[in-house]
Amino acid sequence: MNDGTSGDASGELSPGETLELLRTADIDGLGLHPEGSNYVFIARLKPSGGGEPVLTIYKPAAGERPLRDFPRGTLYRRETAAYELGTALRWPSIPPTVIRDGPHGIGSVQLFIDGQPDANYFSMRDDHLERFEAIALFDIITNNADRKGGAVLLDGDDRLWAIDHGLTFNPLARLRTVMWEFCGKPISDALVDDLKELGLALGADAPLGARLRELIADEEVEHLQNRVERVVQDPVFPMLDPEKNVPWPFL
Repeated sequence: MNDGTSGDASGELSPGETLELLRTADIDGLGLHPEGSNYVFIARLKPSGGGEPVLTIYKPAAGERPLRDFPRGTLYRRETAAYELGTALRWPSIPPTVIRDGPHGIGSVQLFIDGQPDANYFSMRDDHLERFEAIALFDIITNNADRKGGAVLLDGDDRLWAIDHGLTFNPLARLRTVMWEFCGKPISDALVDDLKELGLALGADAPLGARLRELIADEEVEHLQNRVERVVQDPVFPMLDPEKNVPWPFL
C-alpha cells in the first residue's frame, strides 16, 4: 500500500500534477460519449501553463439515470472512492480520478486512457489470466455490480487499467462480473497481505477511512471492511450464481 496516486498516463506530468490538472484546468472541449448508459462526456482540459490538451472522462451527477439499487446522484462519488481505494492498495491500476464542477455540474473527472481497440477481458484472458486477479479481487471487496469485459483497458505501454466503478460499494447490489475463471481459486498471498494492511487503514480515524467516508456512506465503508475481513479469513474467490452475478451486456 502507499499514499500516492495509482498511476499516471499523461506522459510528462507527475502523479500529483495530473491530479491537480484534473481538479483545476479549464474544460475547453466537450463531447458526449456514444456508448455510455448514463451521460458520459469526453472532456478536453487545457493546462494553465500551456502544453498539449489532456483528454478526460467527465461523468456528471446530473447525467446519472435512476437505478433501483443505488441512491441517485452517488455514482460519481463511487468512481472516486474506487480510485482512492485502488491508490492505497496499489492495485488495480485505476486512472486518476477527482471530483469537480463542470459544464453540467458536479461530477467525476478521470484521466482518459487510450486503450487498444481490440483488447478486452475476453480477448486477453486465455493468454494473460493472471493479470486480472487483482481486478477480480478488487471487485469482490468493492462489491462491483458492473464488471463487463470492456471495463478493462490495455494501453500502448502494455499496462492494464480497470475502469467504470460507478456501481460499487453498495451492499444492497449484487456482484456482477464476467471474470468467472477465478471462482473457487485461492487468492495470491501477496494480495491477501495487502488486504491485511488495508483493514487497518479503513478505520474512521485513518486518512483513507476518513476519506472514503466523505465519498460513500459510513455503512458502506463498514461493509467494505467486512468483505475485506472475510477474504483475509478465507482467501478463496467465491463461487458465483450464473443467474444473478452477471452484468448485461457482457462487453
